[in-house]
Amino acid sequence: MTEQVSEILQIDDRERWDEAVARLPHAHVLQSYEWGEFKSRRGWIPFHLLFMAAGQAVAGASALLRRLPGGPWGVMYVPRGPALDYDDEELLATVLGRLEDLAREQCAIFVKIDPDVMADRSDVRETLLNRGWRPSQEQIQFRNTVLLDLLRSEEDLLKAMKSKTRYNVRLAQRRGVEVHLAGVEDLPLFYEMYTTTSERDDFIIRPFPYYADAWGAFVEQGRAQLFLARYEDEALAGLILFHFGDGAWYMYGASTGKHRNLMPNHLLQWEAVRWAKARGCSFYDMWGAPDVLDETDPMWGVYRFKSGFGGEFTSHLGAYDFPISRPLYWLYTVAMPRYLDLLRGRHRRGPVGEIPAYS
Repeated sequence: MTEQVSEILQIDDRERWDEAVARLPHAHVLQSYEWGEFKSRRGWIPFHLLFMAAGQAVAGASALLRRLPGGPWGVMYVPRGPALDYDDEELLATVLGRLEDLAREQCAIFVKIDPDVMADRSDVRETLLNRGWRPSQEQIQFRNTVLLDLLRSEEDLLKAMKSKTRYNVRLAQRRGVEVHLAGVEDLPLFYEMYTTTSERDDFIIRPFPYYADAWGAFVEQGRAQLFLARYEDEALAGLILFHFGDGAWYMYGASTGKHRNLMPNHLLQWEAVRWAKARGCSFYDMWGAPDVLDETDPMWGVYRFKSGFGGEFTSHLGAYDFPISRPLYWLYTVAMPRYLDLLRGRHRRGPVGEIPAYS
């Protein structure tokens, strides 16, 4: 158990915040100062709360507040946080208590957390439920993922791969595919591939300025790296790897679909893994896996590709909400979504108000 929290600071300094939080247990890139700053340019208000004990940071929570139109109310979200030692029940209670109070002070309907904690932590779940938190009906981030342990040697990482994946990595190398580190100037090219990928795989993406802001800010601050796989000077695929503390997160990938027989995506992932390991990261989060391991799941193909690299299927605790106003919480999370679904189902014309997005 850590010493009792002596003060709670609101930090407005990037370097101080990132340095402190990156060292905490369960630190996540979405708790970085950069993410809060990016979201502040999209209508959110960040609160960077650092919990101190004996002069040392023992917990951190980057809480984002979004005001709702037409009144004082808002919603609050702590993306992939808070960061702390979840074995310390007293510390967890202190952090949760401050977040609950902050939500009340800011007239939030509720505050949502989704800590980077494994699903088997029944003790954490019990603490949340006993304080009045409830499993959220709206899971913002993936609950499941594939994690690679980077504390192993490169040789052991290769051995842990499925034989077909390992063969494809080496095939791409033999056939002349090369992976390059790219910069912000290559983001438009990556977005073109991302657009192609979204059309091919049928998912919706945002306009380029949104990603240029998010990707560019992290690349410029040294929190993300763009990789491009090329063949005879033609870009075939790319990915963006975020890193913070001792972790790396593969959040965005794209490809043109050309020369798929050269297996550029396999080599791309392997080089990103090698790069993360060389930077001292202890794990590589492949960011997203099916809710249920079933071949009928829409994400099964993605999972099959990711699992080929020898990672471990990992489930997280998921998002929990603490309602401040129970009537408004019910209206926001139950009644309003049902009403909007009804309007869409009737194919009504005209603008329909959307619940503010978290991402």
